[in-house]
Amino acid sequence: MTKAGFVSLIGRPNAGKSTLMNSLLGENIAMVSQKANATRKRSNAIVMHEDTQIIFVDTPGLHEREKLLNQFMLDEALKAMGDCDLIVYLAPVTDSIEHYEKFLKLNNSKVKHIIVLSKIDQVNQDKLFKRIASYNQFSDYFEALIPVAIPKKVGHEDLLKTISKNLPESPFLYDPEDLTSELVRDIYAGFIREGIFENVSDEIPYESDVLIDSIKEEEGIDKIYATIIIEKESQKGIIIGKGGESIKRIGKSAREKVERLSGKKAFLSLQVSVKKGWSKDKAFLEEIGYKS
Repeated sequence: MTKAGFVSLIGRPNAGKSTLMNSLLGENIAMVSQKANATRKRSNAIVMHEDTQIIFVDTPGLHEREKLLNQFMLDEALKAMGDCDLIVYLAPVTDSIEHYEKFLKLNNSKVKHIIVLSKIDQVNQDKLFKRIASYNQFSDYFEALIPVAIPKKVGHEDLLKTISKNLPESPFLYDPEDLTSELVRDIYAGFIREGIFENVSDEIPYESDVLIDSIKEEEGIDKIYATIIIEKESQKGIIIGKGGESIKRIGKSAREKVERLSGKKAFLSLQVSVKKGWSKDKAFLEEIGYKS
């Protein structure tokens, strides 16, 4: 009998959830940034492990509700916790255990969870053992604790085996050849947002978003037309840059990711539009896909 199920990746902002999902999949489909709160919506990756189909659900980080957009992001994470078969809670080894205690309070659905202790390559063995010991007081709550080093893929096989053990018997929910059920336009928008986070500093990445206007698939090349939305007129010049240098870097970064994923040449056209206060406009947020 085969197994299949949804596994939510949960943790604080910038814990490395998207990085872990991409690493387990072997493809970069989820946006990754060193800056916190880069992930805004749920996305998934379909990973096959022996006779088990694991649908990982990447989520925004658990954080305080501040703005309307932040409220949507937190709601996305909480919904994912309630809708899944299993939770993987990502806990960097250097984190305070208070983050995990907050997660336990938020997990009202009492879905089973595994703790993944990440970044173990950044501490010595003594510190690692002390951190593992600090979680032992919660052993009645979690199914397993698995140390991992994501860049080196240390612990990945143990994690996949443990997840498989805790998923229900089921036919596969997707074609085993599929990498994700996400729309291509959402993945491409994420690549562009990643380019903004990589190339523009301060608050602008958090006050910007990307809309894919159209994708034209032609023989040998995909043509993508997108609009970067920002909140202030003063941000437009920063996004574009002197002589267009900044937006060229953003476009180059995104285009290279598109080409790696699609295996085709890509043409990417970027426009910049000012929409004042868009992140606080409930009607506009719903219009561009941020629906509670």
